[in-house]
Amino acid sequence: MEPYYAVIFTSVQTENTEGYSEMAELMENLAKKQTGYLGIESARNEVGITVSYWQSLEGIKNWKTNLDHLTAQKKGREQWYSYYKVRVCKVEREYEFER
Repeated sequence: MEPYYAVIFTSVQTENTEGYSEMAELMENLAKKQTGYLGIESARNEVGITVSYWQSLEGIKNWKTNLDHLTAQKKGREQWYSYYKVRVCKVEREYEFER
């Protein structure tokens, strides 16, 4: 397995989440079209965690500066999130279990 990258986005939402689900779906569909995109996993309770997977740091940089994604980021800071943190990690090994 070639090493790849994970972008971990941890967030706490405000009470005003109007339009959030639609934008999240739009961003996921747009991300899937980006060069180097490998996949996404997401879960939300009080804290949301979304992990997107990428082939390279260049792919991550290009996604971060995508104009539509920049618009979503701005809306997130202004309306949807009271807190978020982004971590970029290199994945050098993985394993899994499935019954």
